[in-house]
Amino acid sequence: MISITSFLHRDVLKNLIRRWMYNQYSHRDADALIRLVHFNTAYISRYLPLFSEQVFRRLHDAPLSMRPSRRKADLKDAIVLNCPYHNARIEQMLSEYRSDPGLFYRETPFHGLLYFTQGPDGPRVIGSSRIKRGRRLAEKTARRIIDAIFASIRDTADALARDRATCVGVPLAKLITPPNQMVEEFQKAENRLLADLKAGRPILLQDNLVIQDVAGIKVLVEDRFRDEFVADLRKIENCELIEIEEHRGKYNALNLIVRYRPDRQALIAKPPSDRMLHLMQLSGMPPEQVHQQFKEFVLTAEEHVHIEVIVCSYQEMLESEIGRCMHEDRILQQRLNQQYTGVLARNIEFLVAYLFAFAASPQTKIEELPIRLWGRYLPDYFDEVLMGLFDLPRLEIIE
Repeated sequence: MISITSFLHRDVLKNLIRRWMYNQYSHRDADALIRLVHFNTAYISRYLPLFSEQVFRRLHDAPLSMRPSRRKADLKDAIVLNCPYHNARIEQMLSEYRSDPGLFYRETPFHGLLYFTQGPDGPRVIGSSRIKRGRRLAEKTARRIIDAIFASIRDTADALARDRATCVGVPLAKLITPPNQMVEEFQKAENRLLADLKAGRPILLQDNLVIQDVAGIKVLVEDRFRDEFVADLRKIENCELIEIEEHRGKYNALNLIVRYRPDRQALIAKPPSDRMLHLMQLSGMPPEQVHQQFKEFVLTAEEHVHIEVIVCSYQEMLESEIGRCMHEDRILQQRLNQQYTGVLARNIEFLVAYLFAFAASPQTKIEELPIRLWGRYLPDYFDEVLMGLFDLPRLEIIE
């Protein structure tokens, strides 16, 4: 179904998502899900800084400093504080940001580290690393599945149109279909897929859906040094460059996917944080067992993970944070432009959101799944279920 390549035990999570789509759950899923989310998050928080430091130390022959960031305001303020160079466009962006910073999504949650070197005018940002938040991961996972399902439904609807063309003896390209009939054929195809899900029959979807960017870093490199940086990246030990994609348009950057084999023994030697001990204790795991369970989780999993590396200039970094192509604007646009927004799409969004929210909640048991993809629900119901996960009080009529 879908692989999250920055995670370990990717097939376990992929199969769990697939089963839940068919309403096939196990009482063991609760424990598996809690481990998959919390142990993977802990593992990423260990290997990503290690990889990031290797990258930044190759790029800068100077002492590095790091600063944790929990809001986008930290990052946006840092990149405007000490500019490496100036031009008219940069000055325009800085002026607009400083005049009304509240327009720039400063409160957006951001789980990452900012990296600096010391410049003549103080610390200067050279890049950042971040772990994709659970809500964004759930949203992206759902969107990938929905897009694949939409393609499957569309293919079935096209097949129905071909059958009609054959029956009337005309080529498909010359078949004139009234809009209401096109809608009817799409609904038939959608209902056929829903019936397959309900009956437990396999649905034809791409089986190579992947999410590559749960762990990612952004590196500031001016265009003239980009090739040299990529060549240096290839030299990092236990690092293999497997994908290069160039983005041109409103935002210009180089997007790289790296297959990284971290030193697992070194990463698991460190005792668990108090936060991890607390979270796992809430799920029923005794604190004295957490470290050993984490070690086993890592050592029985894949040896490699994938990391996204975004390479851009300082000016393009500004464009992506306070300029013409702000990341937050792109997220909102993706939500508005989703092609398929029917009942099935909404149900998938909620099911995946519930999956990741459950791992973050104090709940430890799954008696039944709160949604079936072939059912119909109002968003109000989704709100109630998510509130119930966290034992939030509901506004109810009591008399």
